[in-house]
Amino acid sequence: MYGFSLLKTDKLSAARRGVLRTAHGEVPTPIFMPVGTQGTVKALIPEMLKDAGVRIILGNTYHLFLRPGHELIREMGGLHRFMNWDRPILTDSGGYQVFSLGKLRKIKEEGVSFQSHVDGSAHFLSPEKAVEIQNALGSDVVMVLDECPPYPSDFDYISKSLDLTLRWAARSREAWTDSVSESGRYQFGIVQGGMIKELRHRATASLMEIGFDGYAIGGLSVGEPKHLMREVLSYSVDWLPEDKPRYLMGVGKPDDILDAISRGVDMFDCVLPTRNARNGQLFTRSGPINIKRAEFREDKGPVDENCDCYTCRHYSRAYLRHLFIAKEILSSVLNTIHNVRFFVKLLEDVRIAIENGNFTTFKTEFMRRYEA
Repeated sequence: MYGFSLLKTDKLSAARRGVLRTAHGEVPTPIFMPVGTQGTVKALIPEMLKDAGVRIILGNTYHLFLRPGHELIREMGGLHRFMNWDRPILTDSGGYQVFSLGKLRKIKEEGVSFQSHVDGSAHFLSPEKAVEIQNALGSDVVMVLDECPPYPSDFDYISKSLDLTLRWAARSREAWTDSVSESGRYQFGIVQGGMIKELRHRATASLMEIGFDGYAIGGLSVGEPKHLMREVLSYSVDWLPEDKPRYLMGVGKPDDILDAISRGVDMFDCVLPTRNARNGQLFTRSGPINIKRAEFREDKGPVDENCDCYTCRHYSRAYLRHLFIAKEILSSVLNTIHNVRFFVKLLEDVRIAIENGNFTTFKTEFMRRYEA
């Protein structure tokens, strides 16, 4: 009963409708995953996430490894019980966070030595350790440890980085096979290779030879121009198997999500909805607004008249502006509820459009209004 099923494909694009069945419930795709880095989606309790329609969230191996520690979380019954979330969780491997530490880390064949950004303590993360940590957390979808090259990087650096990532991927799969006995949990490989087509192709072929339950496209939205990101994405998706879920890591702007869906991507995550909410930017079908602007001081209307979230059903733009200006904690809560629901509802509407065979029309009409 577990596994990924492709239910429908759009006739005018590569958009797909599917379902990933996990030990903690079904995940309909395409899907957006709010980011819960440290065992919480900032400003929201699990009941708020469920009310917003969230089906799966993302956790972070690096941060949970440093505090409170994966062994403690294991003793507490796993991450689901620890944070009171009974729906699926995807955890990244911690690689991106480790490699962003710069001089605080050292890459070796065995893994990465690094200093904690919290207290400066020394730690070591290997492909096997990343699997061990995520198994302790009880993640439904586990990611392999990889290196994400910065943009721009030269061919030689990216090629050597990719070779290491692929060796780590093989070790990660071996560790996963040896340690997992239950069903309904999955391990995804990550395609790297910078912006170089031949390296991306080699990465995809090698990962498919190893054999994973799903495939993620990493190394995009790292500072490259948007046209280049979409060019790389277009051929990267084409090489992936149709019967496995496809996950685009860290890309979250509405136009980028819709473009990626049209190319055949199934899963997305990004801090954009939650981070921007705390900074006063709210997403609407008519484009994002900055709630601190003076024009909203006496505005009695909701953030978005077409939104069914708790915030839009109960509060005015004037009140939300007041909370933000006054630096009230409730501002982050109400803004985040709205932004999370916006992204969840967008993907719900996408799934309906694919099911009805009119995704391309939906995408065109949405973007016309959003960009106006």
